[in-house]
Amino acid sequence: MNVSRQEWGEYFGRKIYLFKIENAAGAYIELTNYGATLVSAVVPDKAGNFENVVLGYSSLTGYIADECYLGATIGRFANRIGNATFTLDGLTYHLDVNDGKHSNHGGYAGFNTRAFDYAVTENGISFSLQSNDGDGGFPGNLELVVTYAWTEDNELKITYQATSNQKTIANFTNHAYFNLSGKADGIFDHGLKVYADKILDVDAAYLPTGLINEAGDRALNGEVLGEKINRNGVIINGYNHCFVLQNNDANELKKAALLIDNASGRRVEVLTSYPSIVVYTGGYLESKIPGNYPRPYQPFDGLSLECQYYPDSPNHAGFPSTVMGPGNKYHEVIVYKFGVVA
Repeated sequence: MNVSRQEWGEYFGRKIYLFKIENAAGAYIELTNYGATLVSAVVPDKAGNFENVVLGYSSLTGYIADECYLGATIGRFANRIGNATFTLDGLTYHLDVNDGKHSNHGGYAGFNTRAFDYAVTENGISFSLQSNDGDGGFPGNLELVVTYAWTEDNELKITYQATSNQKTIANFTNHAYFNLSGKADGIFDHGLKVYADKILDVDAAYLPTGLINEAGDRALNGEVLGEKINRNGVIINGYNHCFVLQNNDANELKKAALLIDNASGRRVEVLTSYPSIVVYTGGYLESKIPGNYPRPYQPFDGLSLECQYYPDSPNHAGFPSTVMGPGNKYHEVIVYKFGVVA
């Protein structure tokens, strides 16, 4: 495995680097310590042609201007927390309000805009960050290590490990947007299967009500996404929904999703230790500058498959706990297995 590094700029006095991890077949990923971000994943199609299949930018400037979390590590808490508050051991904590009246993706202190330390591993990079007590309103001094590992089989494994000196809540994920075609033609022709038959009920602001329903016509069983998000010829906002994974009580890796682009033959299988996956089809995706394409990104250019704990978990006693603290280390895994259809 070949790991290389180049300087990419500075951010508030911190050096930012672009890392490249390439396997023997020539497939590679690129990462940056700005936001512990996945910049690219360049993998072959069924004819052996290599293209980047995650949305990104060619410069640090693009990521600093980005408002859609492209490829970033999300923390301290992925997705929404209702009314930007939660109660822990009788104390109410007030978080950054950055999504209507709610907090989303860690608020203004989100990890997507932080410069991480780094260490090169045998087949990847470990990014580390200290988040001080009070960051974004969250309690505790939290230390996070995000490790990206790339294999000879085009498998990307992301491991999240965290500790805190006092009780807090935590929920980390990666916010890569996938477009397996590698082209600016949207994700409407992608087929998506999600290994879940239940879905969180949400209100108009995508905040969970606390109910867990059968997925019904929202279930994703491999259909072409254009058929699921096109209603009578009108493109609606699509998916921004949390699916409860099957066998979600187990800590071992389990299948979460399978995304296929039939034209290129590329596929990516998602496995995780997390209990749920948020499918976001990019209905509100917009960028200020061009990224992979010769125009700024627009809705449905890519979709995110965000393995995580349930949104707003701290405010719902029936949801899996996101509380961690001394003696209770955080350890979760997401795997993206790239390949081609048989």
